[in-house]
Amino acid sequence: MAIEGPDNLIVVILDSLNRHMLGTYGGTEFATPSIDAFAGSALRFTGHHTGSLPCMPARHDILVGALDFPWRPWGSIEVWEDAITRSLRQCGVTTMLVSDHPHLFETGGENYHTDFTAWTYERGHENDPWRTTPDPTWMGTPALPVERSKYHRPYDDSRTWFRDEADYPGPRTMQAAADWIRSSAPAHGRFFLMVDEFDPHEPFDTPLPYAGMYNDVDGEAELAIWPPYLVDAVASGRLSLDQARHLRNNYGSKLTMIDHWFGRLLKSVDEAGLTGSTGIVLVTDHGHYLGEHDLFGKPAAPIYSELGRIPLLIRWPGQAPRDIDALTTSVDIHATIADLFGAAVGHPTHGTSLLPLIEGTATSIRELALFGYWGRHVGVTDGRHRYLRGCGDENLPLSMWSNRWSTMPVDPFPDLRLPRPDSRAVLRTMPGTDVPVICQPFEAGDTLPYWALGPTPSLSHLFDTAVDPGELEDRCGEQIEAELLDGLAGALRSISAPDDLFVRLGIG
Repeated sequence: MAIEGPDNLIVVILDSLNRHMLGTYGGTEFATPSIDAFAGSALRFTGHHTGSLPCMPARHDILVGALDFPWRPWGSIEVWEDAITRSLRQCGVTTMLVSDHPHLFETGGENYHTDFTAWTYERGHENDPWRTTPDPTWMGTPALPVERSKYHRPYDDSRTWFRDEADYPGPRTMQAAADWIRSSAPAHGRFFLMVDEFDPHEPFDTPLPYAGMYNDVDGEAELAIWPPYLVDAVASGRLSLDQARHLRNNYGSKLTMIDHWFGRLLKSVDEAGLTGSTGIVLVTDHGHYLGEHDLFGKPAAPIYSELGRIPLLIRWPGQAPRDIDALTTSVDIHATIADLFGAAVGHPTHGTSLLPLIEGTATSIRELALFGYWGRHVGVTDGRHRYLRGCGDENLPLSMWSNRWSTMPVDPFPDLRLPRPDSRAVLRTMPGTDVPVICQPFEAGDTLPYWALGPTPSLSHLFDTAVDPGELEDRCGEQIEAELLDGLAGALRSISAPDDLFVRLGIG
C-alpha cells in the first residue's frame, strides 16, 4: 500500500550542484534566486550526503537503490536489478525522463533510460558526439571565444550551433520538461518525471549576460570553461589565483543560468494546475571542487564536504517549509519513490524512505551513511563526523563485480578501455540474489578502471564538522576514530560488501 501523499513526483537532478554556493544553504558568491525561492516553500534537508560517486554510480543509487561503489567503479544497470521506473510502470505510473546528460546514452550508462515510459534527450552537452563539424555560418554569437583545451572535444563543435541562450543544452532540457508538464502531465493519473540536467557541470560555458556576471567579459577575451582536475592546484603553480578565480566564477555563471531555467520549470507546474498534487525534489549527485582545499574538479583526493555533503530540497503538498536535520543519503530517494507509489522492488536495496521525515512522524531514519568511489577512500558519516578510511601503502586487494563489463568512456582517450575479465576471474553470487556475477581481481601492475587511477589513498582522515566545518583539523587517532571504524565495519557488513574490501581497508 502506498502511503498517502501527492499523486505525482518530479525529481530534478542538477549535476555537480555545490550546496555551499546556494543562497538557501548560506552561499553568497553567486545568485540562485529560483532555488532560494523554491527552498522557501520546501523542506530543506541539512544532513544529506552522496553515496556512490561520481555521476553514474550516483544515479545507480537513486534509480536502482543499491550502493554501487563497493562493487564496481561505473556501469550500467546489472542483470539482477532494475530501475525503479520498471516497478512504477507495473503500478500504472507514467514515467518520463528529460535529460541532456551524455553518460545516460553511452556505454556504461546506456540502459538507465530504457524502462521510462518515454524519454527526451537534448543533445550537445560536454562530450556528446552530436556534431562532426562546426556550424559553417557561426560568427561567434552567442558563443563567446573560449580557451581551447589540449584535446579537441565534441563540445567545441556543438557550441557553435547555439543561436541564443535557449539553444544551450541546459535551457533546452528545462524547456522540454516544462513543455511536457504543460502538454502531457495533466493527462496522466499518476506520473513520475525525472529531469536529469547536466548543468552546472562543466563545460562552464554560458552566453551573455551570464558570462559577464562574475568575470569581466569584453566579447574578445577567451573564457576558460574546462576546469582541470588537480590536487594542490595553486600551490603547485599549475593554476594562478586569477585563473582559479576565473574558473570558479564561470561555474557561478552557469549555476545562475540554470537556476533561472529551473524557475521556469517550477512555473510550468503552477500553470498546469499541478502544484497541489505534485511533490518536487531537487537534488544532485555530488559537488565540484573549485579551489576548496586547493582542489579542482573531482581528482583522486579525499571526499571533503564540498564534494560529499549535498543539497536536498523537497516541496511536498500539505507540508509547511522547515529544516530536516536527519542524516540521509542518495539511496533513500529511491526508497522514497517506491514508498510513495507503492512499488515493489525485486532486488536488494540499501535505502530507507524519507516519507516519515517528510510527514513528521520520525526525526531520523539512519545512524550512519556510507559513501565513496570504487578503489579510493571508503567513507562513513554519522551526520557530524566524516571518516575516510584509507588503505595503507598498497591499494590492494581490489576486485570488480559486474556482468556488464563497461566503464566511463573518456573522450580525449578513445583507445582507453576497461581490461576484459581474464583467467583470474571467478563467479560469485551477488548478495541477496542467486545470480552469478563475474568477479575480476586486480593485482599490482594491472591497468585499473579509470576512477581508481591516481595516488594510493593511503591515509585515513577524520573531521568533526560541528567544530571544524572547513575540515581543516584531522582527528584521526582520537577515540572517535575507533567508534567510527566499528560503525564503518558494521555498515559494510550490513550490505554484504566484498570480503576483499575489508582486507584492503584493514578492518575486521
